[in-house]
Amino acid sequence: MKGARTKRGLYKPRAATLIWLLSLMCVSTLLVGLSVGSTGYEPLWRFGADSVAAQIIWDIRAPRTLGALLTGALLGLAGAIAQGLFRNPLADPFLLGSASGASLGVAIMLVSFGISPLATHWFIKLGLTGAAFVGAVLAVCLTLSLARGVQHTLRLLLAGVIVGVVLGALTSLLSLTRPDILQAMQAFMLGSTAFVSWSACAIMAMVWLTCATAAIALSRTLDGLALGEATAQSLGLSLTKLRIALIGILALATGAAVAQTGLIAFVGLAAPHVVRAIVTTRYAWLLPLASLMGALLLSLADLLSRGLVAPQELPVGVLTAILGGGYLMWLMNRKGLAHD
Repeated sequence: MKGARTKRGLYKPRAATLIWLLSLMCVSTLLVGLSVGSTGYEPLWRFGADSVAAQIIWDIRAPRTLGALLTGALLGLAGAIAQGLFRNPLADPFLLGSASGASLGVAIMLVSFGISPLATHWFIKLGLTGAAFVGAVLAVCLTLSLARGVQHTLRLLLAGVIVGVVLGALTSLLSLTRPDILQAMQAFMLGSTAFVSWSACAIMAMVWLTCATAAIALSRTLDGLALGEATAQSLGLSLTKLRIALIGILALATGAAVAQTGLIAFVGLAAPHVVRAIVTTRYAWLLPLASLMGALLLSLADLLSRGLVAPQELPVGVLTAILGGGYLMWLMNRKGLAHD
């Protein structure tokens, strides 16, 4: 994975170098996030003697900033898996309906047990993650059923959009039946890191470690699929079982992110593309790189959402939807990308 120069003379670094660079940038955004609040940026050392300010940093800013990094990491990983699994550069946890399914699973859990999406107890967070996982799996299966496989790009995307719209409508309908959680559910639907707790961070960290380890272990399958199904089968890969495992990893990563922060769009789509524009590598490297890139993109979006309309706050899901929507329109208009 050595660095090389492209035909245009641009230097492409090796994957290991990029991992260290992205890790350093993620740590930097974490430190900046601890210093950014509703009043703008203020260095951390000024809060040393103020116990109230120190508590605000520890209880609010720290889990929020770390939560943005972990959510982005999960979505970036899920996006890379989806694009490799379905051999589709436009595949994304949201475009395949898995995020909408995860959201519906959370809504059913909230309405059934009368709890709030803002609850901080780890047991409740764990239950919401499980419900989101089940919802994401069922949504992906429904999308694949409607698309009749993964061979046709436009059919797959259209099926994902249909499933996403229908499940999103059901989620909104459920929210209307419980006026007491309607406001909290609205924040959840818009996507926000403002209410991430330490328990949510712990759950996302465990899920990310599990999903990343499993996905990297199955990276040979994604490399084989990139060369075509016939080639993958000639390598002795059991595609049916491996696809089921990868769909499970995709659903778990998406469900964990959605359960804790709500619907934050397009991070999973953009992160793998940005990585591929910088470095050419196998999936064993692409998966952690996409995860780190997703963490960086979402943490930067979170910082931007805090400052754009300060002292008020713009939900980060709204910001990523606006920026990501423009990116998707540009991506789909590239030559040959929107064709089967």
